[in-house]
Amino acid sequence: QARLVESGGGLVQPGGSLRLSCAASGSIFASNTMGWYRQTPGKERELVAATTSGGRTNYADSVRGRFTISRDNARNMVYLQMNSLKPEDTAVYYCNAYPNLHSWGQGTQVTVSS
Repeated sequence: QARLVESGGGLVQPGGSLRLSCAASGSIFASNTMGWYRQTPGKERELVAATTSGGRTNYADSVRGRFTISRDNARNMVYLQMNSLKPEDTAVYYCNAYPNLHSWGQGTQVTVSS
């Protein structure tokens, strides 16, 4: 069964850092582009970072230069290193394939607040 399990969220002060992890079942990870998405109440889920199976990356303008996405193809893991966090980064973060989505995992809450 295809599964996505996100972890690593928490409460952090503005300017702080967090590293999110995502464990994906092989059927999802395979040779797919993988992405990190985020959603806040009342807003649509948005793609913030993506990485191809070959390691090319792309970022939303709002996070470029602060977030780094990476993947471990041997372990079917995707990571999101988030630095210089801002209150507007507060959201539930999810990983999934891109653009062909699978069922969403539970996500991990990131709260940036002093």
